[in-house]
Amino acid sequence: MTDEMMALRSMLEKGTDVDVLREMIGFAAERLMELEVQALTGAGHGERAPGRLVQRNGYRERDWETRAGTVELPIPKLRQSSYFSGFLEPRRMAEKALTAVIQEAYVQGISTRSVDDLVQAMAMSGISNSQVRRLCAEIDERVRTFLGRPIEGVWPYLRLDATYVKVRQNGRIVSVAVTIAVAVNTDGRREVLGMDIGPLEAETFWIEFLRKLKRRGLNGVNLIISDAHGGIKAAVRRVFQATWQRCRVHYSRTALAHAGKSGRRVVAAFIATAFAQDDAIAAHAQWSQVADQVRTTLPKLATLMDEAQEDVRAYMTLETMAALGDDPVVSLPAVAV
Repeated sequence: MTDEMMALRSMLEKGTDVDVLREMIGFAAERLMELEVQALTGAGHGERAPGRLVQRNGYRERDWETRAGTVELPIPKLRQSSYFSGFLEPRRMAEKALTAVIQEAYVQGISTRSVDDLVQAMAMSGISNSQVRRLCAEIDERVRTFLGRPIEGVWPYLRLDATYVKVRQNGRIVSVAVTIAVAVNTDGRREVLGMDIGPLEAETFWIEFLRKLKRRGLNGVNLIISDAHGGIKAAVRRVFQATWQRCRVHYSRTALAHAGKSGRRVVAAFIATAFAQDDAIAAHAQWSQVADQVRTTLPKLATLMDEAQEDVRAYMTLETMAALGDDPVVSLPAVAV
């Protein structure tokens, strides 16, 4: 799996919708087994065919360990012989190939060539081109349904992120930005609300992405977390009446780049003390103290801390407002990291 696809899987797993990825892997595996059994029996499931070679005999359950978690697979049984798909054998790379194909469906839709390659990787036989095309259409339809589903409830926290992956368009390999929106509702449940692709992270792209979320029903957003990309910040101001916060992880990477290789661990520990404070006032004082401590030896880092202080601690301001009864935001500081 390429580094880009690993990054995409990591983004998907930020929400509870890793369950969806796992379900899609299970769905595709079941379909592939059914096609393989159809070739062995000479007839489809439940089909009365004079040329049938062997009768089916129900299913048996088996757990399959995948990168998205344990998948419960119903393995078809035959009356006169046994069936066990080779891709379920331990240490086979088939699950890795299947996961990559499902991730491709999220980004650009599945090509028949990808599924043909998948069938070969899984050492499966007897699957026709028409069956491959039908499977592609089924997977794409399930992905579209998931990504376009209505958004219900109130989602106070929204996190936006993006990664670049290489895809084939019109016979060329191009790099596209895959964007993802992960939200937290009032019960503290995380969910991937949307995903889209674009040529780059431009303001117009982010505006349309956020408007799609609103049209699907996203409401109640109080805090939006992302990196400091200008296109995202501008889009947030135009589409939502919400506080923007700079992602703590992205900020830390930028800050530590100014700390020098030998000083990164110490500086990271200093900055972490500001996030560990109980309220916004104490956090502000600690942040300023840390900035002053490094100002002489690391002036660029101190300046960066001065400029970013309010942006990276925006969630603390909302918590203070909630405590005073001025804002309905739920206290979930963990999503702000």
